[in-house]
Amino acid sequence: MLKEECFEFGKITKTHGLNGEVLIFADVDDLTQYEGLDAVFIERRGNLVPYFLEYLSMHNNRFIAKFEDIETLEDAEALKDAQLYLPLAALPELEEGKFYYHDVVDFTIVDNNLGELGQIKKIYTNSAQDLIEMHYKGKEVLIPISDDIVIKADMEKKQLITNLPDGLIDIYMEE
Repeated sequence: MLKEECFEFGKITKTHGLNGEVLIFADVDDLTQYEGLDAVFIERRGNLVPYFLEYLSMHNNRFIAKFEDIETLEDAEALKDAQLYLPLAALPELEEGKFYYHDVVDFTIVDNNLGELGQIKKIYTNSAQDLIEMHYKGKEVLIPISDDIVIKADMEKKQLITNLPDGLIDIYMEE
């Protein structure tokens, strides 16, 4: 499986118990849609390697997982901080107008007031605020992702339609 054919599902954050279990932070909107997983891919030496699950159960907005052939605390410790991947085909269908972040990288930002601005280079996700990185007139501009700012994605035209707050672009254009 190639990394380009997958999405980042989450990360193993720490071990759990003494019998090879791990805690997984899943970077998804609805954990319940992934409860039936039987395998994930973990990046090892630049390759995605399948790891088969004995079980996966929800626990306080995370998963507790037990992988086949991971039997001890030491085995589980070796997986700590590993990034987990799933095939793109495992993504749930979205409602009309919704999009996955990886789908809009390289889309053009078109603002309702300012017109065509630039291309999306990357999307940053964190607990405080998800951000779009766009380059505009040679400068990096970060755009907060919210329903008030990101209006819709036009998948056919490869455009992300926005309603940017007044002055946002000006902040980045100042020397």
